Amino acid sequence: MKNSNQINVPEAREAMDKFKMQAASEVGVNLKNGYNGDLTSREAGSVGGQMVKKMIEAYEQGMQ
Repeated sequence: MKNSNQINVPEAREAMDKFKMQAASEVGVNLKNGYNGDLTSREAGSVGGQMVKKMIEAYEQGMQ
């Protein structure tokens, strides 16, 4: 199965990886570089949720 998680701006990959690791650290999920198939759905979802929360906060800050 092909991975459909593609970054629109290839130059942003490193920043997105750093952002993901930071979000994982904030919610207490042990994320590592590479394969993370051992994470539970709850752990993976909490990382994604934290990322969305941070993006919304950043957008709201920019609106002020």
